[in-house]
Amino acid sequence: MESNFVDYVKIYCRSGKGGKGSMHLRHVKYNPNGGPDGGDGGKGGSIILRGNHNYWTLLHLKYERHIFAEHGGNGGRDKCHGTDGKDVYIDVPCGTVVYNAETGKYVCDVTYDGQEVMLLKGGRGGLGNFQFRTATNQAPRYAQPGEPMQEMTVILELKLLADVGLVGFPNAGKSTLVSSLSNARPKIANYPFTTMEPSLGIVGYRDNKSFVMADIPGIIEGASEGKGLGLRFLRHIERNSLLLFMVPGDTDDIKREYEILLNELALFNPELLDKHRVLAVTKCDLLDEELIDMLKETLPQDLPVVFISAVSGFGLEELKDVLWRELNAESNKLAVLTSEDSLVHRDKDMSRFAQELADEGEDEDIEYLDDDEIEDIEDFEYEEDLEAED
Repeated sequence: MESNFVDYVKIYCRSGKGGKGSMHLRHVKYNPNGGPDGGDGGKGGSIILRGNHNYWTLLHLKYERHIFAEHGGNGGRDKCHGTDGKDVYIDVPCGTVVYNAETGKYVCDVTYDGQEVMLLKGGRGGLGNFQFRTATNQAPRYAQPGEPMQEMTVILELKLLADVGLVGFPNAGKSTLVSSLSNARPKIANYPFTTMEPSLGIVGYRDNKSFVMADIPGIIEGASEGKGLGLRFLRHIERNSLLLFMVPGDTDDIKREYEILLNELALFNPELLDKHRVLAVTKCDLLDEELIDMLKETLPQDLPVVFISAVSGFGLEELKDVLWRELNAESNKLAVLTSEDSLVHRDKDMSRFAQELADEGEDEDIEYLDDDEIEDIEDFEYEEDLEAED
């Protein structure tokens, strides 16, 4: 069954070209020397990205492989202005990043609802010969062509925006925790890789406060080499201000599993190690206080550690307190504001993207159409309607 969660799409976009200015001399009865009256061409339509909080995925763009804006209309006689081409708005989820598919260069991103970003600007319309009249050149016989269109094949990549991102091996209890703390209902089952797509949950806190938690599919050792589901979904925690590592309490070596997870994140993006981290030891409903005290001595001392059980509710209030405290720590706010991922976007690794598209079954090249097939309006020739004088 095909997933409804799509976080990668590749589309070809083309703005509209500007209309041609008209070169026309007015010659009518009772006014045989009316002079130039060629109108200006209309501007071409632009391609504009718009953030829309009603979208959580790029599914609506998965099969829309070509997006074109209208061309501007040509100018006419009697100083008639050509029609402007309609702009095309592409609604995308908040957190969408755009890359040039050919070069991998970062183009722009959309981070909040209602934000509009010009992706491709439409061409300006050409000036008609009426605009070139002067005292010494009262009958100009030339006009401007419109500016050409712009085109680009782009990659749209979705990175979910959340406060807390969950990191853990399959069956670590991530989905159970999200369902216990929020109204989100991810799939939960007693086998690995139950979660096949990311999900968001809003966690309520004291005094009507809340924060957003992102659940992503589990990763395993060697994920950076393509094992399991690979690191494909880790982009969704790149923008999280806090990472919550989850390791089951019945694991033989909790510290080693934590270090494995940390290493896989470093291989994916070393900047993730700069984020604040919290370690949650899950499935602790069967552990007594003495055993918990013994385990604490073996765990890392450089980050907060909380023992929890999402099924029984043990330690969940303490976990929310710790998460809220870390989210609002001054050092964490400063790290978020100065994050390189927020201010300077790295260019896209096209080899990794090609592999991820291959996994999605979308790596086939886009078929570019001929101009005759994709014209939105008729392309008129220059108007040169000069009437011979008697």
